[in-house]
Amino acid sequence: MALAGSMSAGISAMKAHMDALTVVGNNVANVNTYGYKPGRVTFKESIYSTQAAGSDGTETLGGTNPRQTGYGCSVGTIDLDMSTVNMESTGNARDAGIQGDGFFILGDKNGVIMGEYDSLMLSKVGDFRVDPNGYITDGYGNIVYGFATCNATVDDATGDVNKDAAPGISGEAISTQLVPLRLPLAVKTEDEFEGAQVGDAIFPGIVDGLNEYGTFEGYDPISYNSLSIGADGKITCNNDKTGDPVVVGYIALATVTNPSGLTHTEGPYYKAMEGSGDMSIFAPNGSLAGQYLNNADADDGTVETMLGEGGPALLPGFLEASGTDLATEFSNMIIYQRGYQANTRIVTVTDTMLEELVNMKR
Repeated sequence: MALAGSMSAGISAMKAHMDALTVVGNNVANVNTYGYKPGRVTFKESIYSTQAAGSDGTETLGGTNPRQTGYGCSVGTIDLDMSTVNMESTGNARDAGIQGDGFFILGDKNGVIMGEYDSLMLSKVGDFRVDPNGYITDGYGNIVYGFATCNATVDDATGDVNKDAAPGISGEAISTQLVPLRLPLAVKTEDEFEGAQVGDAIFPGIVDGLNEYGTFEGYDPISYNSLSIGADGKITCNNDKTGDPVVVGYIALATVTNPSGLTHTEGPYYKAMEGSGDMSIFAPNGSLAGQYLNNADADDGTVETMLGEGGPALLPGFLEASGTDLATEFSNMIIYQRGYQANTRIVTVTDTMLEELVNMKR
């Protein structure tokens, strides 16, 4: 029945406009959600029924165009607007916003192997804190990943620095393996390391993407104060017991080829799955420029390099505001409402015509 086609077109359009209004509702609901990236809907035409194909014509007659009937519309895309928006001051030295493209990297305590980043989450929300075990976490308890200060040994003959050294109290280098960031542990007795005193920081070696504290199970993290995050991602604090300044490490950032292709999982988190492209890891503001991931040498042709000079910096004491623009959302709300209303008229008019058709029998 031909009239059924117009009703199907109207119903499909009503569904599409309801989906679009759901996106608007979610955008408005998150107008005050830190780091929120609004969605944008585009529509596409639905399927077509071809009643007659086109022709190129003959020796005596001209060509004809195809005759096709459409059956409404559907949602074509729902894109995320990943552009950087305004920052809001919080006054908290442990908060940090990203000035430009980039995401904080979060995960669990298990670490990752270089290049296998599927388990990691990306976020724009830098509300950080320290948990009872000394891990740097966000507000939901996920561990912040970055580049940790490590105990390093120097070869006196060559001057080469070994960043995979066993744990110790030197803290002479920054490892460029991506690891869960954690405060150093505290020395328990003075005879554990030469020249150590109780409360000194024990810096790990870095092995297979993890802080390697080895036999230090049961040790507590250092007692600290004045923990803060710098524009270059450096996390610093003071050791309460010794008064020494401590560099915990550097927060890492990530970018992907297509940020709008990230998969939104829950809350402020995204994952770099199919559609997002390759992930690149670096330190903010070029703070580790010239160094290579995984503590590799420059002459290793297979390594990934850090971002060079410049790049996005952190803004300490700020969090990224929601990307929702209420003026745009209210305008879209009216447009989608009127679109829905117009298509209900198609359905009701089609229903009236079908009623008249049925009444012809009387």
